[in-house]
Amino acid sequence: MENQVDPQYSDIIDEVLNKFKPFNKNLLISILQEIQYTIGYLPKAVLEELSDKTNIPLSQIYGVATFYHQFRLNLKGKHLITICLGTACHVQGSNNLLNYIQDVLQLNDNLDTTEDRFFTLNQVRCLGTCGLAPIIKIDNDFYGNVSPTDLKKIFEKYRSIDV
Repeated sequence: MENQVDPQYSDIIDEVLNKFKPFNKNLLISILQEIQYTIGYLPKAVLEELSDKTNIPLSQIYGVATFYHQFRLNLKGKHLITICLGTACHVQGSNNLLNYIQDVLQLNDNLDTTEDRFFTLNQVRCLGTCGLAPIIKIDNDFYGNVSPTDLKKIFEKYRSIDV
């Protein structure tokens, strides 16, 4: 019963499905977007109930939710760190920065949010600011030509702001 959906979430699913009447499978992305916007992410129990209510196979719903980077299956942290791993950033050492971030925040490829839900790490292929490589973005703030030393100061800044 660990994946039993919260009654509040069940109501949200119903509201979203009512918003998209008449329902058809082509609306799945819009439905998932609306549910995620309301709840903050797409919990497994919610996807299971959505499958039951729409008769869309759970595997198809998971396929969509995991294919598009906009969807989250886990609750996001307070601050979103986005690291660019595109060509220009890669050449300038973004993989080293990624490893450093994962070490400092105790994250890995299967865990993208810190235990205290303060930071979530998102990896992208381009932030469109190649001249500032390597670059990270935290929330809406961009940091270019970043080194591990810079990251330590940047993380401390965010932690001190939210004390």
